[in-house]
Amino acid sequence: MTKPASNVDRLYNQLREMAADFAFKPDERINESDLAARLGASRTPMREALNRLAAEGFVTFQSGRGFFCRPLTPARILELYEARVAIECEGVRLACERASDQQIDALVGYLDAIEPLYTQSTEATEMLAMDEALHTRLIGLSGNAELETMLRNLNDRIRYIRLIDLRRLQARMDTGQPTSMTAHRGILTALAARDVTRAETAMRQHISRRREEATEAVRVAYSQLYVPAD
Repeated sequence: MTKPASNVDRLYNQLREMAADFAFKPDERINESDLAARLGASRTPMREALNRLAAEGFVTFQSGRGFFCRPLTPARILELYEARVAIECEGVRLACERASDQQIDALVGYLDAIEPLYTQSTEATEMLAMDEALHTRLIGLSGNAELETMLRNLNDRIRYIRLIDLRRLQARMDTGQPTSMTAHRGILTALAARDVTRAETAMRQHISRRREEATEAVRVAYSQLYVPAD
C-alpha cells in the first residue's frame, strides 16, 4: 500500500517543480502519455499527481481536454500578489497579538544573521530563498498553520516571476550598492512594538512595491520561455 503512495509523491514533487519553473509553457496542454513515459511512471499515479497540482493552482484541468500549464499573464500575477498581501498582512496582525517576546526576538536574531549574507549575495535564487524563509517564519508566529500553507503555495507559484524581477532589480543597481533588507527590518520593528497598524502598513508597502513590476517581469518571462532553439 505504501509503494503507490510513494510513487504519487515522487511524481507530485517532480511535476510541482517542473510546473513552478514553467517547464511546461503557459497554457500548454500536458501530454500525459509522453510525460509518463519520460518520467518512467504509469498513467494512474500520473493522473493523481496532476489532480493534486490542479487543486493547488499549478496546472488547470479542462473536462474532455485534459491538463494544461497554468496561465502566465500580468493580471494573473497581480491576483497572486494581492492574495499574498492579504495573507501576510493578516499574518503579521495575528503575530502582533499572539507571538511571544521570545519568538519575536528569535526572528529579529534570524534577520540579524541573514542580513549580511543577503546584502553581499549576487545570486538571486539565494537571496529569494532567504526572503521567503524570513516571511514564512514571520507567518509562523501568527499561530495559524493554514496561513502558512497558503503562503508557501503562493511563493511557489510566483517564484519564477520574483526571480526575474530580482535579477532585473540587481541589473539596475549601481555596482557596490547592496540590496538591503531595510523593509524587513521595518516590519519586525513594528512587530516588536506590537504596533498592528504600522506592521500591516509596512508589510503591504513592502509587497506592493514589487507587485507593480509584474507586467514587465511577465514580458521578460515570455521572452525567456520562448527563446528560439538554435
